[in-house]
Amino acid sequence: MSKITFIGAGSSIFAKNVLGDCMGTPALQGFELALYDIDLQRLSDSESMLNNIKRSTGSTCTIKAYSDRKEALRGAKYVVNAIQVGGYDPCTITDFEIPKKYGLRQTIADTVGIGGIFRNLRTIPVMLDFADDIREVCPDALFLNYTNPMAVLTNVMNTYGGIKTIGLCHSVQVCIPNLFDHLGIDQSGVQAKIAGINHMAWLLEVTKDGKDLYPEIKRRAKEKQLESHGDMVRYEMMLKFGYYITESSEHNAEYHPYFIKRNYPELIERFQIPLDEYPRRCVDQISGWEKMRDELVSNKVLEHNRSHEYASYILEAIETNIPFKIGGNVMNTGLITNLPKEACVEVPCLVDSTGVTPTYVGDLPPQCAALNRTNINTQLLTIEAAMTGKKDHIYHAAMLDPHTAAELSMDDIVSMCDELIAAHGDWLPKFK
Repeated sequence: MSKITFIGAGSSIFAKNVLGDCMGTPALQGFELALYDIDLQRLSDSESMLNNIKRSTGSTCTIKAYSDRKEALRGAKYVVNAIQVGGYDPCTITDFEIPKKYGLRQTIADTVGIGGIFRNLRTIPVMLDFADDIREVCPDALFLNYTNPMAVLTNVMNTYGGIKTIGLCHSVQVCIPNLFDHLGIDQSGVQAKIAGINHMAWLLEVTKDGKDLYPEIKRRAKEKQLESHGDMVRYEMMLKFGYYITESSEHNAEYHPYFIKRNYPELIERFQIPLDEYPRRCVDQISGWEKMRDELVSNKVLEHNRSHEYASYILEAIETNIPFKIGGNVMNTGLITNLPKEACVEVPCLVDSTGVTPTYVGDLPPQCAALNRTNINTQLLTIEAAMTGKKDHIYHAAMLDPHTAAELSMDDIVSMCDELIAAHGDWLPKFK
């Protein structure tokens, strides 16, 4: 029996989307869906929820929860990763509250910036432990990574873990629908090309019947900027740099040095920047879980419609040899020619029975590549810190982060990093 292993299966909503999609896919019938999580209550909840979906769909997949990670992985053909190391309490709280003492404010803090750096440093050792297990018990498995920080973790699994890894983020497939819905443009028949790095990939081309739609997009976006709305940062970046970015404005507000500034508090209001947004979401999700739990776990016949997540489509394409195009995070093997070869990039990929094949993009527009490199710098130095154990590289990563460098002195950055290291305690390896 072929096997799909889901690590972090206590993330019930995400497990519902990915594995519910698999259960409704004809080519994936008969697979074992192996669930693993360190939270045994949430693991049990997800097992019950997926059995509820199985009843409603008539799927022939087998659902099995494991308390032993290596056994969950043994013989897997596909591994889906959706972990969060350290959770909201204590680690996300730490990532936000200590920088705040220094006057450094964040919105999501899961990609780059101080929050992204420390999320990486506590997650990389766990991911490399996964890699050790995978090399032992399912060395040919395809690893589908959904965990942030996407670019760094996907890079580490490919470069240091020796695991065939594709990083997946839904910002690519929702880019056109969300943009066109907001601007009131019909999206039927639209062709698009997207490439860059995760959370900062660029809508490079957007056409319909051979006509460039960018002039109309920018005209409407400029009008929208005269009113208040939730995507003001991305529209501003597009109007200033020429191209629309895949990931949301609340994310991009902290990727650049232009928007969250102590000396210009009016920018926060002008661009509708939701400071401390991720902690608010975490609190809401935690408080809302019991109600949601009743709907998912106690509902014995749970309906499910296929989501927009790429995982089931990738597996279906591999199993059927019917090609499918995705936006995937992969190593930059000459795919984007003006970004570093050591970087993980997000490019169109073709999936069929041979696996995931990235496509060549060439040069990005120079201003887009330059903005990508500002984030790649921090990503690569974070990897250097994690793999060498040298504390200096944590400082380097933080000092090269655009938002952090724009707000704090080098001495304050070092002090803040030291406080974060101390506060994380055993959540981090020891650095020298």
